[in-house]
Amino acid sequence: MKIANIDLGERPVALAPMEDVTDPSFRLICREQGAAMVYTEFVSAEALVRDIASTTRKLHINDAERPVAIQIYGRDPEAMVEAARIVEEAHPDVLDINFGCPVKKVASKGAGAGMLRDIPKMLKITRSVVDAVKIPVTVKTRLGWDCENKIITDLGPMLQDCGIAALTVHGRTRSQMYTGEADWTLIGALKNDPRMTIPIIGNGDITTPEGAQQAFDRYGVDGIMIGRGAIGAPWIFREVTALVNGREAAPLTHKDKFDILRRQIRESIERIDEYRGILHIRRHLAATPLFKGLPNFRETRIRLLRAETEEDIMEIFREIEQNYFSE
Repeated sequence: MKIANIDLGERPVALAPMEDVTDPSFRLICREQGAAMVYTEFVSAEALVRDIASTTRKLHINDAERPVAIQIYGRDPEAMVEAARIVEEAHPDVLDINFGCPVKKVASKGAGAGMLRDIPKMLKITRSVVDAVKIPVTVKTRLGWDCENKIITDLGPMLQDCGIAALTVHGRTRSQMYTGEADWTLIGALKNDPRMTIPIIGNGDITTPEGAQQAFDRYGVDGIMIGRGAIGAPWIFREVTALVNGREAAPLTHKDKFDILRRQIRESIERIDEYRGILHIRRHLAATPLFKGLPNFRETRIRLLRAETEEDIMEIFREIEQNYFSE
């Protein structure tokens, strides 16, 4: 699969953009584990234009992450164009436009998935951004605003006509947020529409290698994107890419996985500071499947998620390894 001249290989699996998750360290680890492409946290166009420091920091990318996309969102066409030009100066491989974020503070203001209620404006922004920059522009969106307005099969060709290089579709409507099951049938219908010539990337509920393989085999998508399934488990890319491409991958040991989590904790602290770095990483510790199903683990989990120092977390890790994973 190619996005413009960027070759992502056969059946590529990308890391989805996630606010407060896809920081530089996590992106790099996911790339090392086999992600074909990674995306930054989403960037507010208006904040970028106003040069808000916390927003401009999100533009920092490492060459080792490449190929990497920077994702922007906003509702004002002029701000989106100006933000796109600023992003281009950061030299990402791809500029992605977020028309899919469902959270109220974004969508209710007409940005993110809110654009699904104003298709003419969505198309104007897309066309204007494509015309403003030389790097490939892609779009990520949802099936529609709600179950009565699943418009993606009509919307896809219109976005393609604006000049985008690829389209990612999350298999839920905005009204669903992240509840229920992702519906891939319309993603498959869009991919199989003879009008579509750009790559179609499917997103939603991919949490296992088997689920990823089914998405490719059943719906024919060019690529898939993994979001929440990677939180606390960046090794999922290693497992998925091996299965969908018919390769054998040596399984990681429990020690390997603990070492990856230790690295995430250490680099999070180094990037911010100990207190905020640990707050940032708690989402990964809470979600990791490494601890799933461990008997009598509730008290240990509470201690782990309340730990306030790196030393405390590492000591709890040692206890867990000794009590549950020692051979």
